[in-house]
Amino acid sequence: QVQLVESGGGSVQAGGSLRLSCAASEYTYSSSCMGWFRQAPGKEREGVAAIFTGGGSTYYADSVKGRFTISQDNAKNTVYLQMNSLKPEDTAMYYCAAAPRYGCGVRWATAFNYNYWGQGTQVTVSS
Repeated sequence: QVQLVESGGGSVQAGGSLRLSCAASEYTYSSSCMGWFRQAPGKEREGVAAIFTGGGSTYYADSVKGRFTISQDNAKNTVYLQMNSLKPEDTAMYYCAAAPRYGCGVRWATAFNYNYWGQGTQVTVSS
């Protein structure tokens, strides 16, 4: 059964940290491009970070480089997004997405490339 379950969202003050988790089924996780996207009210969904679970290559949006870190735990079929130095503009619904047997690449931030999506977890950063 294909399933992505996110957790770890919440409310923090600016400068704080949160860690998001995305637990996947083995089929979804193995040799997949696993991405994190976010969508704020009135804005388009944007790619935040991605990782190719088959090799560990990582990708980041310019807006989060140096602040966010994506990582994987193969034993748990789980991808994490560590978010540090959070800003109010990071406030959004965050979604985990998976593209099995897809190597991410230059189009990692294109939502159309992902087959499966989680239900989302809210991140709110107050000033």
